[in-house]
Amino acid sequence: SLGVAGIEFSNLAIIAGALSVGIGFGLQNIVNNFVSGLVLLFERPIKAGDWIVVGATEGYVKRISIRATQIQTFDRADVIVPNSELVSGQVTNWMLHDTRGRARIPVGVAYGTDTAKVKRILLEIAEQHAEIITDVISLVPVVLFQRFGDSALEFELRVHINNIDNRLHVISDLNFSIDHAFRENGISIPFPQRDVHLRDMPGPASEK
Repeated sequence: SLGVAGIEFSNLAIIAGALSVGIGFGLQNIVNNFVSGLVLLFERPIKAGDWIVVGATEGYVKRISIRATQIQTFDRADVIVPNSELVSGQVTNWMLHDTRGRARIPVGVAYGTDTAKVKRILLEIAEQHAEIITDVISLVPVVLFQRFGDSALEFELRVHINNIDNRLHVISDLNFSIDHAFRENGISIPFPQRDVHLRDMPGPASEK
């Protein structure tokens, strides 16, 4: 009947082929995210409750679905990340196999300060914090003399924490304690300074 009506089947085949190609390209991302979702659910490189970093997004995994993963940032914003980005891109999982993690606290002191005293104070502060691991040899706090900076002697206190969830709070506690201890011991924390030397000063304007 279609042939008698004058409809060419070859034209229909071309149209159907074009539609198939268009639909295939349109569903490519959906299929990619679907397969990536299955990989995440079976391999479990991340799970609900993990603290992860994906590109510029950092927060806790709230839900993993077939198409995308919901991440809640520290600002309580929900970010929907396609599963393909979690499978093909670089993902930092702070809690993959262990809730313990490391925190680094940079500290600068003025030139002329007793460096041994600085190291002793920093270690004492770290050992007094309840969240910091001090009973495992490979995880005990350490103080590194990093470099002679432009305006300060630069140190870094490195500690391991029992629960990485509390990392920001521990860093804040240590900063408060360091500031208090340095004030009590007369250790100053310098700020960047620049000296400006004027070689040629213009003379006074001639009077007319």
